Parts: sequence; structure tokens; C-alpha cells
Amino acid sequence: MKKLRTPAEARAWLEYQGITIAQWARENKKNDSLVREVLAGRKKCFRGESHNIAVLLGMKDGVLTNRPARVAPAPAAALQGSAV
Repeated sequence: MKKLRTPAEARAWLEYQGITIAQWARENKKNDSLVREVLAGRKKCFRGESHNIAVLLGMKDGVLTNRPARVAPAPAAALQGSAV
């Protein structure tokens, strides 16, 4: 198992690469404010996009997921149409 980065090490890695957090977020199609939250340690990164960000930054061991964190309820109109 490879050594995981701390948030400070992940920031230093971005600096070493010569890219900003915003640029890294754009290149990886992630929300830059969420990336900042992960790097600040304000997100636990258990699931969803924060999990993916932590994995991509090398802060967490895991696999990327494309499953949504939440599933939106079906619209009321769709429910009424199916009952007919």
C-alpha cells in the first residue's frame, strides 16, 4: 500500500506541479470550492465527490465512484402519471 498524503502534502504536491487548486479542479472536472474543503479537512470524504477528490489527490486509498451521493425523489407528476 502506498503512503497517503496529508492535506498539507497534497497542497505541496499541487505547488510542486505548478498548478493552482482551481486549475486542478477544472482539469479533473471537480468543484474548486469542494476541493478546498477537502484540503482544509472540513469534509470527511466518506462518499461521493469528496471521496473522489481525496482519492485523486492521494489522500485516501479507494476507487473512484460515479454513483450520486443522493438520489432525487421522483417528481409528483411522474408518480401521478404512472397510477393511471
